[in-house]
Amino acid sequence: MASKRTINRTVELMLTMFGVWPGIPCVILYRVFWMITLAINQFLHYQYFVMHFNFNNLFDLMDCLSSFLAHVKLTAKLIIFSLKQRKFIEILTMMAEDWNDCDNTGVALRETASKAKLSSRICNGLIILHTIAALAYVIGILLADADVTDRTAELPLMMKMEYPFVIDTQRKYSLVLATQFIFVMACSWGAGLFNALFLTLTLHVVSQINTLLCWLTEVGSNEIGKTNDSFVTAMSKIIRKHQKIINLSENIENLYSYIALLQFTSNTVMICSLGFLIVTAMGSPDATEQIIRSLLFYAVTNLEAFIFCFAGEYLSNKSKAIGNAAYNSAWYDMKAKDSRVLLFIILRSQKQLKLTAGKMSVLSLEYFTNIMKASGSYLSVLLAMK
Repeated sequence: MASKRTINRTVELMLTMFGVWPGIPCVILYRVFWMITLAINQFLHYQYFVMHFNFNNLFDLMDCLSSFLAHVKLTAKLIIFSLKQRKFIEILTMMAEDWNDCDNTGVALRETASKAKLSSRICNGLIILHTIAALAYVIGILLADADVTDRTAELPLMMKMEYPFVIDTQRKYSLVLATQFIFVMACSWGAGLFNALFLTLTLHVVSQINTLLCWLTEVGSNEIGKTNDSFVTAMSKIIRKHQKIINLSENIENLYSYIALLQFTSNTVMICSLGFLIVTAMGSPDATEQIIRSLLFYAVTNLEAFIFCFAGEYLSNKSKAIGNAAYNSAWYDMKAKDSRVLLFIILRSQKQLKLTAGKMSVLSLEYFTNIMKASGSYLSVLLAMK
């Protein structure tokens, strides 16, 4: 018997850690802690950017900007999930109802369990990838032998930040590095967490569409067509399922629409700045360290944009298949009045399910291509300024 849960336990644990999972005690304390911590972190980033703003220092500025934007994205996601907690609860409730509607041997259980297992594996893979990327980002600093007594050189830090105190002892320096390491890991997990959750929700919708497609192929079969009552029952079940899929898709769109908008706005700049760091590091004395530090961060940022665009394209194509499945069913063996019911399903499926970035751009692989083109153009400008 498959476990009737869609959201991975690791994802649920991390949602609890960030104060997003519904029903946890002291949720206000979780949210206040993260808001204050992230606000302080971003202020220190901003201080560094302002105090070191100089085109001769463009490499460090791009490094600061990329980590700053990564934390801004996480802050925005936490705020949006806090404001739309009811919508998230509604999504979880609808997913639980889908599991309850599954019988023990039917296609619904098979499709739902299959996509749940796939999403669980993808979630674990994303969390592991973000962990490795975070370790690659900080490992060079951890292994560096910095001299805190040398006031002429800037101390190497994992994140470019301007602290309100002087780091003049090894103990202070070690404490700052430990704090930054914990924060980098937590924020990296947070970035992977919300991407994994988005993919999990999308795959669950797709599993329900696959179930609907199987039911539509059986509509004209002899077993269902024997009596009018059996046909009406089957069509009622199909129509209710179709409406549930539409409602669930709209709720996910409502929850993630503005997250996607911020994500793509910031990711365009981040891809550009991280690409700049990789290109300009080539040929420098510490090229290997700089490239390792930025390369996986760059890959994860690209993957983040790709996940959203792929999910949008996948859902849109699957919703298009509903109308095709209704048309390809054995409507020619039905009574005329019965086959007309399929016309409403075909008509409704013409309005495809879609995920958007801020209700402005539809998430698709074409949109991902446009983001990469824009990032490449900005990178060319930065390299010209260097």
